[in-house]
Amino acid sequence: MNAPDRSGLIQAEGITTTPGYMPGFGNDFETEALPGALPQGMNSPQKCNYGLYGEQLSGTAFTDVRPERTWCYRIRPSVKHSHRYEKIDLPYFRSAPDIHPEVTSLGQYRWDPVPHTDEPLTWLTGMRTMTTAGDVHTQVGMASHIYLVTESMVDDYFFSADSEMLVVPQEGRLRFATELGIIDLEPKEIAILPRGLVYRVELLDGPARGFVCENYGQKFELPGRGPIGANCMANPRDFKAPVAAFEDREVPSTVTVKWCGQFHTTKIAQSPLDIVAWHGNYAPYKYDLRNYCPVGAILFDHPDPSIFTVLTAPSGQEGTANIDFVLFRERWMVMEDTFRPPWYHKNIMSEMMGNIYGQYDAKPQGFVPGGISLHNMMLPHGPDRNAFEGASNADLKPEKLDNTMSFMFETRFPQQLTQFAGKEAPLQDDYIDCWKDIEKKFDGTPGKK
Repeated sequence: MNAPDRSGLIQAEGITTTPGYMPGFGNDFETEALPGALPQGMNSPQKCNYGLYGEQLSGTAFTDVRPERTWCYRIRPSVKHSHRYEKIDLPYFRSAPDIHPEVTSLGQYRWDPVPHTDEPLTWLTGMRTMTTAGDVHTQVGMASHIYLVTESMVDDYFFSADSEMLVVPQEGRLRFATELGIIDLEPKEIAILPRGLVYRVELLDGPARGFVCENYGQKFELPGRGPIGANCMANPRDFKAPVAAFEDREVPSTVTVKWCGQFHTTKIAQSPLDIVAWHGNYAPYKYDLRNYCPVGAILFDHPDPSIFTVLTAPSGQEGTANIDFVLFRERWMVMEDTFRPPWYHKNIMSEMMGNIYGQYDAKPQGFVPGGISLHNMMLPHGPDRNAFEGASNADLKPEKLDNTMSFMFETRFPQQLTQFAGKEAPLQDDYIDCWKDIEKKFDGTPGKK
């Protein structure tokens, strides 16, 4: 259940399995695992030190306003990590469009946690897609997944040509050994894995369960803060990119590629994690959600949940996201004469929510850690009866919401349930009934509250 020994992993100037990080979101980083491996003053020297090969990894078009690219100096060029491809099937790992006539996606849904299993499951075989939206072929939309991992990938590697991955652990720690360095990840943290980056996923202690938002569209970025100004929410300095690390191991390996929603494998004779030095602004990140500083109303009314946005992936329509990653964590509630939980509403955005730990204030019953809910676009939702009555009659003194951390993958696209979500996942069939006991209180009396 533990991560296999990787004694060939080189970091800084020695052998280590302890990751190191560099702070800043979207920074231009430079890092080398061997002294002098990184060229200075140019990108592509005629001959690189140590007999390395120079190679560029691009995450945007060359002519983008701020191109995202990383120059890599590696033991072998990536063409040596790619050979003939063979299609494979990962039946639970789905991409949009994935629409099934026998599954009803229209509705308000909630699922219990997908249970752990003794079945041997890696990062790939343990991925369970819940919803898809948009079209992976046109690089628009997203998918939401649950992962269950019971064993490490050994001499197996993966990259997605379709998407970047936002990983939200709920139980268990994972190690992402990537081409650009190592990221160790635990619950209450997230990781962003860029499109095209090769990595291996290992258990640090297991089993592990969590959530993944697969972003087909524009990359995640920090939201504009508008009148909030320069501080609070997620600060750029709290995002951490890994320092360079590499493997020089001659061992038969398999690389799996996700490309246009299909999976292909290729066999190679070595580890592809052989980048000794790199510089650039296209890199994986981790972020500790405990560093997120929420803002809110300090007199009356309840602001829109958009003020809790950690990361946003823009769409072509200004102000409307392809995806928002929104965090509901511990915070003080102080508003006067105000219904403090989220109000009843329906909106243009579809809301896929997950509970990391604790209790969500609008649904005090039934929404347990590891659980998921889906409120599709333009479908009404809001507090259940107990939450409404409790908040309507509460003594409105300052109150701290404590021991709570939930999140939302919010998107402008309608979410289509997969067959797994509709037929196999532990759906709470009675979830829609949580609103049935809400009472009519209207009697026409002027001034009555």
